[in-house]
Amino acid sequence: MLQIFGKSTSINVRKVLWLCHELGLPYELHQWGAGHLSTEAPEFRALNPNAMVPVIRDGSFVLWESNAICRYLAASHGASNLLPANLQERALVDQWMDWQATELNNSWRYAFMALVRRSAAHTDPDAVATGVANWNRHMAMLDGQLRKTGAFVTGASFTLADIVLGLATHRWFMTPMERPTLPAVTDYYERLSQRPAFLAHGRNGVP
Repeated sequence: MLQIFGKSTSINVRKVLWLCHELGLPYELHQWGAGHLSTEAPEFRALNPNAMVPVIRDGSFVLWESNAICRYLAASHGASNLLPANLQERALVDQWMDWQATELNNSWRYAFMALVRRSAAHTDPDAVATGVANWNRHMAMLDGQLRKTGAFVTGASFTLADIVLGLATHRWFMTPMERPTLPAVTDYYERLSQRPAFLAHGRNGVP
């Protein structure tokens, strides 16, 4: 059975849990992270030298980095609806997944740590304001893409890109800050909320 290592409240672990739900894939979740076993422990670093969650073990195969895990699981279980076989369609899914992991995540990190995590290392009001503005700017880019597609991130069909960006969208709505009205993002959030897997692992009260 697939082994997943990481705390179930982590946004990156929840990507993998949501995908497993969509695939009907059984797994065992081993809780590692804040409030659980330390990811600094030697046995965890043997799985991921970065000491970050999630990590999976599929038989003897070990893999870390949440988006890579999602691609691996979708491909290995023949989920071409989530990770298309057509190279151009797949490239668009990869594009938006990579955008989430780099551009979008970097835009919200400081503001989220300040406003939700209440981190003592993230108390500069100017940096918070800049972070909120950058976060909103990136979400406006997502809104523009969703206005073009009218449904999901890469088109009419739900893909892996919607798992990673759906969780990011939930975090944006859950963070106590000023945000613009983005109608396409709002409609997208409600569209995702029709999926039981999103309600279980995305829109579940955890930012």
